[in-house]
Amino acid sequence: MALLSFGVESFVSWLLSKITKIKIHRNIVLPLVLYGCETWSFTLREERRLRVFEDRVLRRIFGPKRDEVTGEWRKLHNEELNDLYFPPNIIWVMKSRRMTLPGHVARMGERRGVYRVLVRKPEEKRPLGRPRRRWVDNIKMDLQEVECGGIDWIEMALDRDRWRALVNAVMNLRIP
Repeated sequence: MALLSFGVESFVSWLLSKITKIKIHRNIVLPLVLYGCETWSFTLREERRLRVFEDRVLRRIFGPKRDEVTGEWRKLHNEELNDLYFPPNIIWVMKSRRMTLPGHVARMGERRGVYRVLVRKPEEKRPLGRPRRRWVDNIKMDLQEVECGGIDWIEMALDRDRWRALVNAVMNLRIP
């Protein structure tokens, strides 16, 4: 009962070390948030919202910082968070996971249902306005970031070693 009046959140925040909180974030929170991200079709706005979510979680883990000049407590800036938490950010992890699935899908062949759903072009008439971003469009954008934009990704994915090298290149991207 005393725990409830004191506040469970504040009790847990000083009870656990920062290292334990980072492990919880890396091993529980990130897998929950990124479940199934291999098939997501993200816009830049959604990617930014994911990044903001991760920054908020990291600010809760590392807490406020005392300003050396004024002596007042303040929130950590994004650059300070990046310096404190070096592992890849959530967008980086999502893009690297998203690049692993196309290799498997391309090697499945056109007869498999997964291939038809993820790669095929819709035959029905698309609605007016800006076309929605498809999964294939995201794959092509990720390939452009690695400077492989003009290459047919399906042919490249058929060569496992070449595709694995490309996935490693995407994993090594630094996304601000």
